Amino acid sequence: MGILEKIAEIEREIARTQKNKATEYHLGLLKAKLAKYRAQLLEPSKSAGAKGEGFDVMKSGDARVALIGFPSVGKSTFLSLMTSTASEAASYEFTTLTCIPGVIEYKGANIQLLDLPGIIEGAAQGKGRGRQVIAVARTADVVIMMLDATKGEVQRELLEKELESVGIRLNRTKPNIYFKPKKGGGLSYNSTVPLTHCSEKLVQLILHEYKIFNAEVLFREDSTPDEFIDVIVGNRVYMPCLYVYNKVDQISIEEVDRLARRPNSAVISCGMKLNLDYLLETLWEYLALICIYTKKRGERPDFNDAIIMRRGASVEHVCHRIHRTLASQFKYALVWGTSTKYSPQRVGLTHIMEHEDVIQIVKK
Repeated sequence: MGILEKIAEIEREIARTQKNKATEYHLGLLKAKLAKYRAQLLEPSKSAGAKGEGFDVMKSGDARVALIGFPSVGKSTFLSLMTSTASEAASYEFTTLTCIPGVIEYKGANIQLLDLPGIIEGAAQGKGRGRQVIAVARTADVVIMMLDATKGEVQRELLEKELESVGIRLNRTKPNIYFKPKKGGGLSYNSTVPLTHCSEKLVQLILHEYKIFNAEVLFREDSTPDEFIDVIVGNRVYMPCLYVYNKVDQISIEEVDRLARRPNSAVISCGMKLNLDYLLETLWEYLALICIYTKKRGERPDFNDAIIMRRGASVEHVCHRIHRTLASQFKYALVWGTSTKYSPQRVGLTHIMEHEDVIQIVKK
């Protein structure tokens, strides 16, 4: 019995089993087995022959965005509109067969946009080069899920299921669970909140499935068995995802309004170039990038050349970005902008910068 058959068998068993108090341990064990087999599926086989062509694209720019979607939803048209790269677009499926990178220039930042081949159902098992597509998506900062507005919710559910099965968690934060395997001493289990989904027995059963008998577990939030399994496996990627509904010119205005009001969603039309500016603005928010301008003493700030940092960056991060030795020679900095109480404010290395702040660094 191959791994795929085992996975299918467990999925059928989970679907058959009623969810109640009596079956929660059984379901927890099944979910642990399922996660284990899926992890085996993602590992490259030992007996693999010549290596196939991957989609490894060198990271460039300040952030990376992956375009994921079914064939013929408008990914290549979107790339051609947003960047100066022309990706071949035609009215048949699988026009794009490899990864095509482009660069969006927005607010002084270079955002790398990757046009990936269309995903089909069963991509996580390797159908239609699905594994390579999903492997590239794991390295992105944000995933844009392109959906056909005329096809309804089917595409979104299928894509979420495919990404979920390879360990990509969309628009979710990492579970607040402390987990540390130990050499001996059995299982130490604690929780700081009342748990409704997990119990000590269930945690023990799941750990035994992974052959872990000595560990320290502390739940700091009411997590589900699935989230606990994610913590044990440890290779999950938590990333923001923007659901983009394309081809909205082909549906009614009420339907457009309903889709646009959904969380983490944007509606566009690549054919008629509708709402693309709003999409870029939303993407900027999701990437959490900020622009910081530098200033020399006695001169005006240089607003043409911004330093692009992540939200939450401190003065020390800015120093390292300018030059690696600057932080060691740092005396103080003067900052103008929204992060200060008054302008200019004299600050130290730990001061957190905000969007469009101006900084002047004084050396020892």
